[in-house]
Amino acid sequence: MTHAPVTAGTPYGTLPPASPLPQRKPISLPRLAQMREAGEKITMLTAYDATFAAVADAAGVECILVGDSLGMVCQGLPSTVGVTLEAMAYHTASVARGLHRVQGTAWLIADLPFGSYHESREQALRSACQLMQAGAHMVKLEGGGWTAPTVQFLVERGVPVCAHLGLTPQTVHALGGYRVQGKDEAAARQLRAHAAELQDAGAAMLVLEMVPAPLSRALTAELAHCHTIGIGAGSGTAGQVLVMHDMLGVNLGKNPKFVHNFMQDAGSVRGAIEAYVQAVKQGRFPDDALHAW
Repeated sequence: MTHAPVTAGTPYGTLPPASPLPQRKPISLPRLAQMREAGEKITMLTAYDATFAAVADAAGVECILVGDSLGMVCQGLPSTVGVTLEAMAYHTASVARGLHRVQGTAWLIADLPFGSYHESREQALRSACQLMQAGAHMVKLEGGGWTAPTVQFLVERGVPVCAHLGLTPQTVHALGGYRVQGKDEAAARQLRAHAAELQDAGAAMLVLEMVPAPLSRALTAELAHCHTIGIGAGSGTAGQVLVMHDMLGVNLGKNPKFVHNFMQDAGSVRGAIEAYVQAVKQGRFPDDALHAW
């Protein structure tokens, strides 16, 4: 079944004018560094297909993440652990095509899924190459300590890397569930050490998930060359990320308390995403009162 375009004069009436394409240069790592230097918050959303990627780009989102959260959101899996590299490459290519169709400008990041970078640095490179050949500009991997040599190996070979600390969903079973990370002094000290190692290894971005807001703010100040992106980590990071389905209120479970349903006050998906972008840029989201852990 195909979707034929509706044109003026059809029984469905006259279509409104098409929304203008985003008037901005393609987002790059130097552009993200300029934004941080200027104090402008970076916005990121997940997307898993061409249409939603194009809408997010047109709404002004700087970074689109093809997250392995697609396992739970798109595939109905209980966690991200079952997502394959082939599935990630498929969805990355879909998102990339959506951006190309609308002259997209967003920076495209793809998750390296569980088991695709754990065996060796060479395995990580092969996996990263597959995602970048599918259209990604950067790959993301989870964990600290043992991952720093892998990050360095990838960066030295021209692969931009986004790291991920705090709650790392691929190892949620080892962490004992979806719990806040870095709450006590020892855990916070280890997280800070891992963040510094990842920056030294060349990671250009760092997702901080479910980390106490004061610790996230301190890490952001300490990491001059690695842009922190928070999710459930307070407002002190250089940017924010959410799972798109969560912020639209259409997920399969209960939203975490740090997520706001932007769709409830919007007239469209694009309107909801634009509201998210504006709220992050203006410092209205997230609300640190919801991160007192």
